[in-house]
Amino acid sequence: MLTHRASGILLHPTSLPTPFGIGDFGPAAERFVDWLAGAGQRYWQVLPLVPTAEEASPYQSPSAFAGNPLLISPQRLHEDGLLTETELSAAVVPGAEWHSRVDFQQAAPRKTALLELAVSRWREQSADHPLHSEYEEFVRREAEWLEPHAQFMALREANHGAWWPRWERYVDADCRPTPAAFTDLSHRLDFHRRLQFLFARQWLRLRDHAHRRGVQIIGDVPIYVSHDSADVWANRRWFQLDARGLPTHVAGVPPDYFSDTGQLWNNPLYDWNALQRDGYRWWIRRLQAALRAVDLVRLDHFRGFESYWSVPAGETTAVNGHWVPGPADDFLKALRDTVARPDGNLPIIAEDLGLITAEVHALRRRFDLPGMNVLQFRLPGSETDPPFRLDEFEPNSVVYTGTHDNDTVAGWFLTDIAPYPERLARLRTITPCDPRRIAWEFVELAWKCSSLLAMAPLQDILGLGHEARMNTPGTFGEEFGNWQWKFVPGMLTDEVQHQLRLLTLATGRA
Repeated sequence: MLTHRASGILLHPTSLPTPFGIGDFGPAAERFVDWLAGAGQRYWQVLPLVPTAEEASPYQSPSAFAGNPLLISPQRLHEDGLLTETELSAAVVPGAEWHSRVDFQQAAPRKTALLELAVSRWREQSADHPLHSEYEEFVRREAEWLEPHAQFMALREANHGAWWPRWERYVDADCRPTPAAFTDLSHRLDFHRRLQFLFARQWLRLRDHAHRRGVQIIGDVPIYVSHDSADVWANRRWFQLDARGLPTHVAGVPPDYFSDTGQLWNNPLYDWNALQRDGYRWWIRRLQAALRAVDLVRLDHFRGFESYWSVPAGETTAVNGHWVPGPADDFLKALRDTVARPDGNLPIIAEDLGLITAEVHALRRRFDLPGMNVLQFRLPGSETDPPFRLDEFEPNSVVYTGTHDNDTVAGWFLTDIAPYPERLARLRTITPCDPRRIAWEFVELAWKCSSLLAMAPLQDILGLGHEARMNTPGTFGEEFGNWQWKFVPGMLTDEVQHQLRLLTLATGRA
């Protein structure tokens, strides 16, 4: 349950400007935190910090527990004595700080080569080097997820990136590691363990800096995990799989206003009965791991815990699915018993967007979980809707101008509102609709409304257009530019900071 008015900014760390082509946990991240604090903001929301696959989506990952090595800062590795000044300079991507897109094809191999070099130098350090004792403690503490993750990544490399049911090298008939895997691949197992330590060490340093500046972190936990992941490979009994390890039913959402065929996500569904018999231990561990890294988590697709759309594997659309009851109260009670704060509150924001039933809202309210309101989805409303009111939302909720899946407010206004006179007229009953400051008008609406927590993507704070959109759901490929946007130095001006601080003070959120 939210207890006080506050506000914050949504920005994924990859969107920070660095000399290495992709944002990370280094100096630029600390400067962003300082700017947030100076603007009176109390929250920084990030997307999942997990490793990404080919499309760079943080919602399709080889691990729900691990961190993305591309977020490790080379500058911090240099400070730890693991990279020389020459090596650091050689890894700089010319002009990268001033590019408004992440070039994953260029940044990823450069970053990976640096990480290999840093780990190699670390192995050469004497046994009394301070990193060694920290690392050994990390391995002991995180072994339950760290070992399967290291094994999965090493086996995946040995099998040339193949999907795990098709592995042939260093695995038995059940795709489990053979004894030879632990000897022949020991070097790579060690590498992946060390990467996770470096990631955690740098992230916790950044989080501690945020806490010192009065900024808390909101993380993101997707409900489903990728089939091609350490999570499914090592825990097959918790998922709806056949004897070969292939999904029998997959996740999605049914046809609705936005799509005649629904959305087919193809993630394997959980075997909730098996998880219940085990006391939901895997899910509890997952939330505990997330809450060691962040202060609050946005629980994605909360609707799926009340009931979920089950589609037979092999279908090409989500049409032929059906609703299945989810774990609902039983699951949330287990979470409340294990991950609640001392005051009994669950540090969870329920992502309850879309076509949500009364049963889903009732479940959320029984556990005092704040829901979400996105102004782009509420304004200007249909012709039969009453005008939007600033006191309309439940106080125990989070209001957003938009999310990472929305167009920016400026882009949305230009394409979805301005060309349609009826929509524009309805929106003008709420706000003046000045095209030059429409994004800031939405920030003002969010900050003034009754929701206790107000959030905006940095793109809307800066008034950026369609070119700054982070993700367009259902699209794939380089031409769509998903997950690539980043801001450039000079955008976070003193003027914007002062303007945001004044609004935050005026609305009781500072």
